[in-house]
Amino acid sequence: MKFILQLALKNLTRYKRRTIITAVAIAVGLSMYIMVDSMLAGVESESMRNLRWYETASMRIVNSEYWEQRSTMPLDKSIQNSGQILSDLRAEGIGATPRIQTTADMILYSEDFGEDGSMPVLVTAVDTQTDFDVFRFVDTLVEGRFLNPGENAAVIGSWFAEDIGAKIGYWVTLLARGNGGFYEAIDVQIVGIVNCPNPNVNRTLLMVPIDVIDEHLAMDSTVTEIAIALPERADIEKTAARIQEKLDPEKEHILVLGWKELAKDYIGIAEAKRGGTSLILFLVFIIAAVGISNTMLMAIYERVRELGMMRAMGMKDRAISLAFIFEAGGIGLIGSLFGIALGIVINIPLVYFGIDLGFMLRDMDMGYRIQSVMRGAWKANTYFIAFAAGVVLSMLAAWIPTRRALKMTIPECLRYR
Repeated sequence: MKFILQLALKNLTRYKRRTIITAVAIAVGLSMYIMVDSMLAGVESESMRNLRWYETASMRIVNSEYWEQRSTMPLDKSIQNSGQILSDLRAEGIGATPRIQTTADMILYSEDFGEDGSMPVLVTAVDTQTDFDVFRFVDTLVEGRFLNPGENAAVIGSWFAEDIGAKIGYWVTLLARGNGGFYEAIDVQIVGIVNCPNPNVNRTLLMVPIDVIDEHLAMDSTVTEIAIALPERADIEKTAARIQEKLDPEKEHILVLGWKELAKDYIGIAEAKRGGTSLILFLVFIIAAVGISNTMLMAIYERVRELGMMRAMGMKDRAISLAFIFEAGGIGLIGSLFGIALGIVINIPLVYFGIDLGFMLRDMDMGYRIQSVMRGAWKANTYFIAFAAGVVLSMLAAWIPTRRALKMTIPECLRYR
C-alpha cells in the first residue's frame, strides 16, 4: 500500500501540467456551487429577517376572535386590557408596542396630485413613543420626519410615494370604518417617507399616530395587536407559550403568535421556493460533477498505454486500479482545497456587499423580502459537501475508465491511441 501511495504522489508531481489543469477545473466547478448556494441561502435568511424587523415582529398578541376573522380586520374584536399587558411585558424587559391595523379608502386631491382619485390602503396606527422599540424604522427615513403624538399626519413607503406621486406636505383623506360600523373621514398630511429593505413595506406602508385613529374611530384605548421584539437567538415558541400561559392559558380571549404563525402563507411559499432552489443547486452540482468527471476521464484515457506498460511489468490489476484512484483522489483533494479557497474569496464580497439588483426588483415581485441588494451567507456544511464531492467524484471518475481499461489485453493497451 505504501508503494501505491508513493506511486500516486509521484505521478501527481510528474504530470504537473495535467494535475494543475484538472485541479483548476474541479476548483471552478466547486466554487460555482458554493457561490450559488451562498446567494440562495442569503436571500432566504435576509427575507426572514426583514419580515421580522418590518412586518410581523418576533411575535404578536391578538384577540382570539380577531384572529379568526383577520381577513376583515374587525375593530370590535380588539384587545381590551392592552395597557396592563404592555406594563407586564415591559416589567419583564420585553420590548412591546401597541398597533391598530384597519383598511381605508385614501382620497387624493388634484391640488396636490394633479387629479382627483381614490384607492384602498392598509392603515397602520403606531405608538409614536414605543414603535421603534420593536420595529426598525428609525434608520429608514429618507425624506421629511417621523410622526408626533396626536397630529394628523402620515408616513408612507418610498415606492408607495413614487407610485402615487406623493411628496412631503401633500394632504390625503382616509375614509375608514370605525368601531361600531360608522364611517369617518380623517385628513392627514404626509410628513415623512421611509425606504426600508423590505419591498412589501415600501409598496404599501401608511403609518399614522395611534391616538389619532383611537379618537376618530372610537377605539376607546383598545388595540388590534401588540407587537413584541425578542433577541435574535431567543426561543420564540417557548417565550410565546410562557406569555400565553400567563395571559390566557385557555386561549379564550388572547392569542400569542410567533412570527412563523403570523407569516404562515409566506413561509409556505418559501418552502415551495426552497424546493425550487434545491433543484437549482442540484443542477449546479451536476454541472460541476460532469466537468470533474469529463476532465478525469480524459486524463485517464490518455494514459491507457502507461497502464498497459505497468501490467506488462507484472503489476497487479488491483494495485494499478488503486494507484490511479489514489492519484485522482489527490487531484480531487488539491482541486477541492483550491475550490473552497476560491469560494471563500468570492463569498466575502457577496456577504458584506452583495449584488445590487434594484433595477430588477423595483417592478418585479419575486416573493422574497429583499429590496435591492442580494447578499450571500456563510454555510459551513456547503464547504464540507463541496470538499467531499470534489474528492469522491474524482476518485469515482477515475475508477470507471481504469476498470474498463483493465479489461483490455496488454497488447490492446499498448496499441491504444
